[in-house]
Amino acid sequence: MKNQLYFDITLKEKAKAAFDAIYKEQNSIGYYNLVEQDISSILKYCDNISSDVKDIAVIGIGGSSLGAKAIYEFLKPVENLTRELYFFESTDPINIKNTLDSIDINKTHFLVISKSGTTVETFSIYKYILSKHANPSSYTFITDPGSDLEKYAQHIDASVLHLPENVGGRFSVLSVVGLVPLALCGIDIKALLQGAKSIKKSYFEHGYLQETLLKKSLFYAKNHAKYHINCIFAYSESLKYFCEWYVQLWGESLGKKQRHSAFNVGLTPIGLIGPKDQHSFLQLIMEGTRDKSVTFIKIDDFQEELCVIPDITLPHLESLDTLNNLAFSTLINMQCDSVIEALEKEEGIPLDSITLPKMDAHHIGSLIYYYELLTSLVGQLIDVNTYDQPGVEAAKIILKKKLAL
Repeated sequence: MKNQLYFDITLKEKAKAAFDAIYKEQNSIGYYNLVEQDISSILKYCDNISSDVKDIAVIGIGGSSLGAKAIYEFLKPVENLTRELYFFESTDPINIKNTLDSIDINKTHFLVISKSGTTVETFSIYKYILSKHANPSSYTFITDPGSDLEKYAQHIDASVLHLPENVGGRFSVLSVVGLVPLALCGIDIKALLQGAKSIKKSYFEHGYLQETLLKKSLFYAKNHAKYHINCIFAYSESLKYFCEWYVQLWGESLGKKQRHSAFNVGLTPIGLIGPKDQHSFLQLIMEGTRDKSVTFIKIDDFQEELCVIPDITLPHLESLDTLNNLAFSTLINMQCDSVIEALEKEEGIPLDSITLPKMDAHHIGSLIYYYELLTSLVGQLIDVNTYDQPGVEAAKIILKKKLAL
């Protein structure tokens, strides 16, 4: 991590208090300890899925799907996966039909994920798919122990997996919620957890990331009113769904009323993909209102060095011959570096950057856990309950009342 966010030395006491609070949270908030979990039962379950199954489909929304999707889409281009993974995560009828048309329903295993067991979107989609394919052995239900969904699954003699205790949906990707679909597609979930564990170890055992994360979270907290928009600018299309996961994590965790005041606070997350968004949103960052901080994410090794710009001269466009024989992986990182350099010349735009050494399970696992820790720290420092979502629940209550009419 190249950290260019300024750190006020007078905030050391706040940093220590935040560290102590997060350290204590490990006793009550479940996601912190997922990196040490025993995954033998998950691997055993995955081995028991029939070899006739060609595709895996997740029926779930928000935290039940976004994390697994982020990791799957990051690794899919560079790993030889054993199965395709699909997501039913919207009640958009066109999306449902197109996704169903993409799979062989008779050779697909469906993972129905709902912590409460009553998620409207999830079960409207499940009922539709069930009407077309009613074999209980084709479904696994992931839910809280003792939920009505578990009772239903037992009633139809379908498989049930339990969510771990005190792990909220948006922090659940390193639990059975994400690990099962990913393992079923051949992703190395052990490496994924090892990557996450390396971040936890560095932070809690006084490694280099402890200072980095504390400085960064303190900056966001101190300046959350001024720089209330936080942009991730990721220079790889494979990070598109990581950006979507981050938007949920950041927005749902930090947009709250403060615990000890009546103030509404929050940091608005925006996910950008370079170089595409250089030609749109960058203009707003560069010359718009100074209310945005930016984190760039780069990939050092794309593992695709054969993708090189050919040595071709185009009549009247000879000036572009400087591109010849240049690897696209080199070009995209040059574009990222050029944007960073341009923004560094501007006043009032806080920047930092993260470089992933390569595209593998270990490093996406580390990135996931890095942002989970950062979210917890910022939530502590801006005095919100990071782990509830009363705004989301309010809309759900209204919808259920409408459906009851």
